[in-house]
Amino acid sequence: MFTGIVQSQAEVLAIKTENNLCRLTLAVELNLIERLELGASIAVNGVCLTVVEFAPLDEQRAYICFDVIDESLAVTNLGALAVKDRVNIERSLKAGDELGGHIVSGHVHCQAELIEKHVTSGNCRLVFSCAADWMKYLLPKGFIAINGISLTLGAVEDNRFSVHLIPETLARTNLSELAVNDKVNLEFDQQTMTIVTTLERMKLA
Repeated sequence: MFTGIVQSQAEVLAIKTENNLCRLTLAVELNLIERLELGASIAVNGVCLTVVEFAPLDEQRAYICFDVIDESLAVTNLGALAVKDRVNIERSLKAGDELGGHIVSGHVHCQAELIEKHVTSGNCRLVFSCAADWMKYLLPKGFIAINGISLTLGAVEDNRFSVHLIPETLARTNLSELAVNDKVNLEFDQQTMTIVTTLERMKLA
């Protein structure tokens, strides 16, 4: 489980496909591998991945490797990554950790496309388009995880929704690098999904 509070950004060092697996290697800050173990879960752009290898690179950086299956590449934006791209990183939640965002599983539901980007002093508004089937899980002022970042929804209408970002979020995450037509990973709030699904089933009963 994760909180949607990004701890760092990582740089893609290598992408290698072999035996139907994609080996993704990231360069991270050295402190991110403290007390890290093989088999641990890390959210990469909001996708829960398993650590298969890690080691220091130099005095400031380390590398971490993950194996990514075809399904994850198809459903998420990990399939579009290239060397030197930057991704959001969050290690899994531990007992006693502060829950600063909302509970995020790391299981991406779909992708959304950036269709508008409005930047003013101290504020950035991003507008995304999303497949109509998923829009029922989006509510104004509700939670959404975008590339693993816990955010509050702004306007929600038809197949569009918006979020507002403060400078700190832009500085700490890769959302600052988004351009129109770029794709992001979405994970919907599980409580909202459960309520909507339950109500739909009650109507059918």
